[in-house]
Amino acid sequence: MATIKKYIDKDGKPRYEFQIYLGIDSQTGKKKKTRRRGFKTKNEATIALSRITYNLKTKGSIPTENNILFKSVYDEWYAEYINTVRESTWARTGGMFNNHILPLFGNKRIRTITIAQCQSAVNKWFKEATRNYKRWYNYLVNIFEYAIKHGYIDSNPAKMVTLPKKQDTWGDKPENFWNKQQLEKFFSCIDKKQELEKYCLFRVLAFCGLRRGECLALTWKDLDLEHLTLRINKTLTQGKGGKQIIQAPKTKKGRRTIMLDSTTVALLKNWHREQLQYFLYLGMNTLKKDQLIFANSRNKFKSLNTPAKWLNKIIIDNKLEPRITVHGFRHSHASALFAAGATIKEVQTRLGHEDVATTLNIYTHVTKDQNKEAVEKLTQYLNF
Repeated sequence: MATIKKYIDKDGKPRYEFQIYLGIDSQTGKKKKTRRRGFKTKNEATIALSRITYNLKTKGSIPTENNILFKSVYDEWYAEYINTVRESTWARTGGMFNNHILPLFGNKRIRTITIAQCQSAVNKWFKEATRNYKRWYNYLVNIFEYAIKHGYIDSNPAKMVTLPKKQDTWGDKPENFWNKQQLEKFFSCIDKKQELEKYCLFRVLAFCGLRRGECLALTWKDLDLEHLTLRINKTLTQGKGGKQIIQAPKTKKGRRTIMLDSTTVALLKNWHREQLQYFLYLGMNTLKKDQLIFANSRNKFKSLNTPAKWLNKIIIDNKLEPRITVHGFRHSHASALFAAGATIKEVQTRLGHEDVATTLNIYTHVTKDQNKEAVEKLTQYLNF
């Protein structure tokens, strides 16, 4: 029989406590006891003891006080999540939670979070980032689903949210690519003799269709001068704490070998000689097997932001239109391939897309010249 006892807490105030025997632990075989304390009156302690005693007799267990915080559930989920994705992905996801989700929900008991609170968060995210808010919302849903799976809650309040919808705007979204004439204009703005590395980097992006990280991860051993090919088997990205790391491509199709044109190969040869001379002058060894094609002044990885800084300066200084991003060179490459008559499958293989749907969804745009040619072909075919 449990006995209620009086004691004095750290503030010198009288409080009441009790300890009750719960039986034998089925896993350890040891006696189980629970201790409850902090009751302000003996009557409060008596009521709590009666409740526990009743549940032991009728249900064989005591009621669980589920006060687990959202942050604690997230920590459990994240510990499992990092074993299912690449470092760059879990690092980016962790930052997203720290910046957008945990500030709103982290200190709340997950069982107390309401539909209204979830709706308020989604509305806030929609105003802040119309393009990214759904990703944050989906991860919020995932945390509640994890909590349901582990018995912390019974339902998912985030699933009851009404998702905001971006209103259609007038005008077409500017295409993120350049046609042949625009590419020629861009490259004419770079002094090939004075800025050969810069010229080569953008040449590789435009004529090979590489992603930014793939380009910055290239080493000279990836270049096969005999067969005029380039092997893409890694990418530069950001890991934990923003540290730059090398990872394998996201998919098997991302690991690919592509043919190079003779002009690009000749430019890369010239750049290799210039790089050797530059680093030799600085007293650095560039004959190592993993020597980067595009390295910073300390012969380390360039910043992932460097290509964009170079590109934006060239665009602004020369008043180039339309403005494109570094990824726009990949779009330009795809557009040029289509204009040259390449098939969807050929473009998919060269760009390293896992499935043809990605190629179709992203690169459905065609140039004005292609539209004109399509109409001319149609007119010639119908001929009436």
